[in-house]
Amino acid sequence: MPQPEIGQIAPDFTLPGVVIEGADALPRHFSLREQRGAPLVLAFYPADASPGCTAQLCNYQSELAGFEALGATVWAISRQSTESHEAFARKQGLAFPLLADERGDVVDAYGVGMFGVGVRRSIFIIDAEGVVRWKHVALIGVTYQSAAVIRAELERITGPGADGAARSAAAS
Repeated sequence: MPQPEIGQIAPDFTLPGVVIEGADALPRHFSLREQRGAPLVLAFYPADASPGCTAQLCNYQSELAGFEALGATVWAISRQSTESHEAFARKQGLAFPLLADERGDVVDAYGVGMFGVGVRRSIFIIDAEGVVRWKHVALIGVTYQSAAVIRAELERITGPGADGAARSAAAS
């Protein structure tokens, strides 16, 4: 499927996921429509515990307060199970939800699948009304968009005087 375009309503979904709070793993379902009212950073990543994905998600964790200060939430999505996500989140100290798209339906809806089974490393910023305002979809997925880049886009979209204008980053 094609990727949602900037300015379009983001494809809705509900996925199982897990978030670690203290010593507790809190599994539940996460629905995009229930997130309306605040910006959301959707981070699609290829695999739990791989070196690139670990670096990416740990970067987002280290800057989580910066996202939260802008009123934004971070959800990360891959095709592994919630059990895999829980182990990965515990080991790396990740405190944002990891969602399990085991069938690949959401990966397909966002057009970020790669060669049938993989996931392109991708970021979508969705505004409080559910509209895609910024995206970056990697062609190969070796590198990732840093928390600083994402935070700058969130500030542009949500900050004082923001016009809500949208744009897409060049894929790498």
